[in-house]
Amino acid sequence: MRVLLYIFLSFFLFSCKGEDKAVSDSKSIEVEESFEMYEMSELAALMEQMYVDNQRLKEKIIKGDTIGQFPQHFLRIHESAMTNKQKRDTFFKEQAKIFIDSQELIYKDPKNAKEHFNRGVDACIACHQKKCTGPIPRIKKLYIGEIPKS
Repeated sequence: MRVLLYIFLSFFLFSCKGEDKAVSDSKSIEVEESFEMYEMSELAALMEQMYVDNQRLKEKIIKGDTIGQFPQHFLRIHESAMTNKQKRDTFFKEQAKIFIDSQELIYKDPKNAKEHFNRGVDACIACHQKKCTGPIPRIKKLYIGEIPKS
């Protein structure tokens, strides 16, 4: 009788451990399957680079340093792949053109670099107000001088 009790208890303990392991394994699998690594689109990566470039440009304009030449990689804004839910519509194309024109004017007309620079920032914000609002507070930090109230 005592042997049967030990066998029963052993069976019960081992079967519970196996069930816990199966449950814990299935939870691990669920977590692993639901975890997705964020992958930046070409356009998002380009915008990150443009932000860094514009931080440097802002400092040069403020200090009155030589600005250099227009960064040609900015022109990729017209063809870089966007995130899945975004579309390269007329509004985006117009804002991208305003941004590029403003950026080019900084280098062509350095006497008015601050105004051209801030106009480019305005274009970024106008587009992001309609397309993707998340980065707006960060973009506003690029303004040279007083931030517009809009």
